[in-house]
Amino acid sequence: MSVWDGLTGQEEAVAALRSAAEAPDGTGGMTHSWLITGPPGSGRSNVAAAFAAALVGAGPDDDHTLQQITARTHPDVSVLTTQRVIITIDEIRQLVTSSHYSPSVGRYRVVIIEDADRMTERTSNLLLKALEEPPERTVWILCAPSEADLLPTIRSRVRSVRLRVPGIESVADLIVARTGVDRALATDAARQAQSHIGMAQRLATSEDARDRRRRTLETVLGVRSVGDAVMAAAELLAVADEDAKAITQQRDSEERDAALRSLGVEPGGTVPPALRSQLRALEEDQKRRATRSLRDGLDRILVDVSSLYRDLLLLGLGAPAEPVNLAMREQLDRTLEVVPPAAALEVLDAVALARQRIAANVAALLALEALLVTIARATR
Repeated sequence: MSVWDGLTGQEEAVAALRSAAEAPDGTGGMTHSWLITGPPGSGRSNVAAAFAAALVGAGPDDDHTLQQITARTHPDVSVLTTQRVIITIDEIRQLVTSSHYSPSVGRYRVVIIEDADRMTERTSNLLLKALEEPPERTVWILCAPSEADLLPTIRSRVRSVRLRVPGIESVADLIVARTGVDRALATDAARQAQSHIGMAQRLATSEDARDRRRRTLETVLGVRSVGDAVMAAAELLAVADEDAKAITQQRDSEERDAALRSLGVEPGGTVPPALRSQLRALEEDQKRRATRSLRDGLDRILVDVSSLYRDLLLLGLGAPAEPVNLAMREQLDRTLEVVPPAAALEVLDAVALARQRIAANVAALLALEALLVTIARATR
């Protein structure tokens, strides 16, 4: 099995990266720093891992190397996957230090930074110094939604590879191959997730996730007054919190149990005072991760609401495009009577503004209330 086989709909990017990885040193466009950009769910981290496997492995069919990289156990590949809202300068400082080590088993030492757009300017400037004077056998791979999310000075020192949104059928094929779910369910999940691979797989395999999404959209469609908007905002925030807990609670519990075992504490036993600081540090990291998970959950809700009013806009204009929310076609047709195209367009602008406000750390409940009041006003 080739390291490139699991990448869906990225033929052009794979061709460029494969050429660089397989060409002799100094040829094929190989460079010491890369930037992989693409919309959420396009598979940036998977492409980065496959490229790293091709660089440090024995060949394109070395699937064992890819498994090591995915498990974070390969000695020549460092991966920074932040669970926080931002990447800290200490995390980048550690990566810069490790980047100067010589590769032990492969041709290169590879450093992957997922969500590089989460670096602050100060942190980015520290990374910039490492990119300006890179070690001879070290390759940096940054992942971000777009080039504009990074400093211009960093963009000028990397070779950019752009990913595209894979087609619905390609995503459905991948989900069926991974999980074995029914083809119709996989296709519907891929359509609702708008080709976001991770979200599509979650919708295809979790009935709870599908129910939460359906409840969210039905709540928004039921908003007719300011009172409805205030009640709906609280309900959407509760749905996002429920979704975030479903993702993080099990992992938090497993991490705590593993930490207790490593400290020699029996399950249910009392933690000695000298060891409590280590557990407090773990709990603080988990709180930061919960904050990011909640914010990501809110953003997913807003993306779903955006898809809903995009469908209403296109249906109202008579466009031939297939609705994202095809399973709700009857409800969409009924809603067309009270949401004309101009109102749908106004709501789409309000959704974009709400996403900006939440990203800027505005109170989530206030941002949702402002959005839903706009929806109530725009609805006849």
